[in-house]
Amino acid sequence: MTEKAVKGPASYFPSIEKKYGRPVGEWQELIRSSPLTRHMELVAWLKSEHGLGHGHANALVAATLAGDE
Repeated sequence: MTEKAVKGPASYFPSIEKKYGRPVGEWQELIRSSPLTRHMELVAWLKSEHGLGHGHANALVAATLAGDE
């Protein structure tokens, strides 16, 4: 009955969905459809164009790029 704690970038997902009102899958599709490819470029883009905080943007980019490899 013990649930394993979610670690790494995915630990941010519930708060990202609550704060920004979009499912993580939508954010990941936005990241994948962006012409940008470098991690920090994508983080800066999410922050400037979509108003995400640094930690949330970083977690989304890290999880998305790791999943796409």
